[in-house]
Amino acid sequence: MNYIVISPFYPENFQQFTIELSKKGITVLGIGQEPYDQLGEDLQGALTEYFRVSNLEDLDEVKRAVAFLFYKHGPIDRIESQNEYWLEQDAVLREQFNVFGLKPRELKKSKLKSEMKKYFKKAGVPVVPGRVVKTKIAVDRAVKALGLPLIAKPDNGVGAAGTFKLTDSQSVQAFKETWNEETIYFLEKFVDAAEVCTYDGLVDSQGKIVYETSLTYCETPFELLKGTLDIAYYAVKEIDPLLKQYGQAVVKEFGMKERFFHIEFFRQADGSYIALEYNNRPAGGFTVDVYNHGHRINLFHDYAALVSGESLPERDFSQYSLLVSRRRKNDYQHSEEEIKRVYGDKLIEQRNMTGAFADLLGDVNYFFGFDDPADIETISDFVRKKKDA
Repeated sequence: MNYIVISPFYPENFQQFTIELSKKGITVLGIGQEPYDQLGEDLQGALTEYFRVSNLEDLDEVKRAVAFLFYKHGPIDRIESQNEYWLEQDAVLREQFNVFGLKPRELKKSKLKSEMKKYFKKAGVPVVPGRVVKTKIAVDRAVKALGLPLIAKPDNGVGAAGTFKLTDSQSVQAFKETWNEETIYFLEKFVDAAEVCTYDGLVDSQGKIVYETSLTYCETPFELLKGTLDIAYYAVKEIDPLLKQYGQAVVKEFGMKERFFHIEFFRQADGSYIALEYNNRPAGGFTVDVYNHGHRINLFHDYAALVSGESLPERDFSQYSLLVSRRRKNDYQHSEEEIKRVYGDKLIEQRNMTGAFADLLGDVNYFFGFDDPADIETISDFVRKKKDA
């Protein structure tokens, strides 16, 4: 089997996908823009060949790279990055070279927020009303029809980037003045006093769910984006039955195969759910590591096994897994030594971040595992509490 990995070096923690694929005897071919010497011994050893391009965003250049690897190694069986940023390019390459997997026509339903809602409704999952807007006049019409407050976000966007909260006429006007109408936006009712949680997992080549779990964020992605707050989120040891019912229905309706999924929901105070967004890839940052630590598994290995045609064993998870971050600019009440002294028996790993990862995820990430749900708030508060709080 020939498997092309797009951007095998970044993000760094996803390098393990390449390494585990290689362990299964798969011929792994990389296409990226980093110099070969930068890849490191483990990644170099896992790649049968690495084709460096000057610009990974230049589709024609990447197509030529794929064509060369096809000519040299034979037909390509998979092309994948596991990265939201390259999803559309991955799909175009698969179609161009007749490779198994998601094609551009199938990607629309998981890239456009307006299209996602249609599939959520087909799955019988509640959604909030929303409208696509392409002009500033359409914004005024949507505000009149839907009422304030609203959330405005790119219809085809990643995470919370480019998101605005519209609460009054001034914020609506500010959004219109900022927006150049080049990006199509989607406006939907703002949901207040709700947790953001997820239904995440992996499906095999037939679309069967072979791994499922759920995250809960201690803050919303919108709050994190606007406030560069310390991150805290956790994976549960048992999924709420209603969330599982909704999540499985959504996965079936979207009909994806041999892919990770990351589906976001609002969980309201009464225990009801509202579908928010379907993401056709693993959860970002170090979330896969959170699952691995908490559930004592290796999803990088499991994905490689799945691609190789192996069956995954059934598992019974019995632990919570929590990630908490810190930013070096903040003055915290408890030192790193205190964290290790008080919660060292629950601390699984500590990672120091650099560059863009540090800006987004914090400078230090702590991974905890435990059985008592009361530890979620206790530990996250202890790690993130500042001296002036």
